[in-house]
Amino acid sequence: MLTTNITVEKVKTEAGRQEAIGVLASTYVEEKGWIRDPLKAFEPEDLDNPAVAWFIAYVHDAPAGVLRVMYEPPLETYLDYGLEFEQSQTDLLQFIRENKIAEIGRFAVAPAFRKRLGVALMLMRDATRETVERGWTHYVTDVFEGEKHSPYWFHRRVLGFTEIASHDTGELHCTYRRITMLLSLGQGYRRLKKLNNRVFKILTEGWGPELHKQIASGS
Repeated sequence: MLTTNITVEKVKTEAGRQEAIGVLASTYVEEKGWIRDPLKAFEPEDLDNPAVAWFIAYVHDAPAGVLRVMYEPPLETYLDYGLEFEQSQTDLLQFIRENKIAEIGRFAVAPAFRKRLGVALMLMRDATRETVERGWTHYVTDVFEGEKHSPYWFHRRVLGFTEIASHDTGELHCTYRRITMLLSLGQGYRRLKKLNNRVFKILTEGWGPELHKQIASGS
């Protein structure tokens, strides 16, 4: 089973934060060199900030992956990155203002567990469940074009993210071009439900009928 011996928790304590920082250190610092100080990637203030949610996955008891959701992301800062838009910038900015868009990112799976696809899927499952329960309807994220472990094709072909812009600079120290992608959670859900494959079953495991109804009705 893809999810055997994998558990996911929302990070609520300093001990959990330190475990999440360990995953970020092994990936974003040691492996990729994208950040210099992993402590600054997950600030202590995030633990008490209702607009930020961190999730951590364990394989047995070993920290294996992390993911962050920002419910009030400073989307206007994306404009400072010199975005090249795939569609009308005016229409896109209006869309952003009129919808509840959360930023999903800091997605990292430790090298020792990268072959365990269930780690990433269960992180997505728990994050998406909370996002839908809180009434948010879309995700925005950046992925690196051509990077070895980029989730670009999985996001696009499996989950249904669409490209909305690209840019050369961002928070992380990386020379790869960034692709900004947007996902309607409702459309992604309906796309996966038609397939009714293992990905859909894992991503919606434990969801009640009201949650299915809520996400399915999203535009």
